[in-house]
Amino acid sequence: MITTVLGWLDKTAEKFPDKNAFIMGEEGLTFSALKNITESAGTFLAGRVPFGNPIVCMAGRKVTTPALFLSVVRAGSFYAPIDSTMPVARLNQILSVIDAEYMLVDRENEEKAKELDFNGEIIVFEDIIPTVPDEKILEKAEKSLNPLSPLYVIFTSGSTGAPKGVITSHHSLMCYIEAVSKVLEVDENDVFGGQAPLDYIAAVRDIYFPLKSGASTVIIPKNEFSMPTALFGTLNKNRVTAICWSVAGVELPAKLNAFSEIKPEYLKKVCFSGSVMPGKYLKIWQEALPDVMYVNQYGPTEATASCTYYKVSEAATEETVLPIGIPYENYEILLLTEDGKEACEGQTGEICVSGPCVALGYYNNPEKTAQSFIQNPLNCSYRQIIYKTGDLGKKENGLYWFLGRKDRQIKHMGHRIELEEIEGTAKRINGVNETCSLYQKEKELLYLFYTGQATAKDITLFFRANMPAFMAPRKIINLEKMPVLPNGKTDMNALKQYFK
Repeated sequence: MITTVLGWLDKTAEKFPDKNAFIMGEEGLTFSALKNITESAGTFLAGRVPFGNPIVCMAGRKVTTPALFLSVVRAGSFYAPIDSTMPVARLNQILSVIDAEYMLVDRENEEKAKELDFNGEIIVFEDIIPTVPDEKILEKAEKSLNPLSPLYVIFTSGSTGAPKGVITSHHSLMCYIEAVSKVLEVDENDVFGGQAPLDYIAAVRDIYFPLKSGASTVIIPKNEFSMPTALFGTLNKNRVTAICWSVAGVELPAKLNAFSEIKPEYLKKVCFSGSVMPGKYLKIWQEALPDVMYVNQYGPTEATASCTYYKVSEAATEETVLPIGIPYENYEILLLTEDGKEACEGQTGEICVSGPCVALGYYNNPEKTAQSFIQNPLNCSYRQIIYKTGDLGKKENGLYWFLGRKDRQIKHMGHRIELEEIEGTAKRINGVNETCSLYQKEKELLYLFYTGQATAKDITLFFRANMPAFMAPRKIINLEKMPVLPNGKTDMNALKQYFK
């Protein structure tokens, strides 16, 4: 019985040794080479890092990056991927949360790693690949793992200004991949086109579909997503059959009229998630590729990427709003009212998730874990942990619908952002007093309203230096004073008059 992702890799490498698991440009990494690298580098790491400890990973967008992550797993540890293109201040925040003793980097990120506030040991991946595998060390490391062992920690935005590290186990990831594989009918003949950054939650599909099924993933260069003709050319060159992209990634080719010049010839499955898919762009895809299976996914990082799906059966129009569908196998969805009761048919409630795909919690943050991962209030008979998403939804005719955020968390450019974190970051700037951040969903614009003497340029430069690009406000508006309600809270509706 296979209980960890290493079992998937070993079985698939035996079955398809010479097939490429990952491809980028003219470079490919076969399943056997992937397995061999993890055993060599894993031997080195297992002899150095105590089993069950986190290893921070920083590597570029290349075919060997999944091997870097899996070498950590082979060593009996779990990986915490970080994006080297983020500002140093943000990376240091993440490092302070994970508090790891070891960082594994590829050669191109060695100097960047040395710039960070990291007091542990930096290990260069290319230097340890030549290590001779030691079967005894590897066997001991693998025996230290069980289905509930952490596999990775992926960081998301936090409302307090500190990023949250979501811990996912082998079992949760494997249950998720198995469930999605059934819906998408994934097999060894599939070729996936990978869009997501490899340190981001959506990339788990691109990394683990091949390990599970023998499929391949083509890692698409980031710049091609702004050049849809080149993007579709890459899909055709590699005979890509399936894509699981953010809504933003799916929208762009439709916005830029790419289908009038070239069409993906081999594509059979298009899966999208991260935000609400506008009907007008789905309509363009359907008209260009009418025989493709379109699947709308919904779910947070805390539920291992996605927990519901909807196979689109209707022809989309500009007014189409898709349901988020039904739960994947291994998931249960609950809708809870404010008083902790189950919402009735058609009634609005908070979307909560239960089942083996729910994360282990937030790393080094027991207080936030206790707030978000709670006992199911509908079950007083035994322990059943549910995750409160903070999203509002309803159920009608067997389908779930997303109705927006309960608090002030948004999805922007495929990323989850806490508006309070935007506000908290702005308040760190000299000359900024009061702040309020709002999101204009229709135009996908992130606003920052503030009082004080700082200039918009001051704020822009500070965000560039301290936060990821997707968290930088596009509209910065200076006010003489912030509008307030009778209770003293900011009048957010009054601020919406500035939306254009």
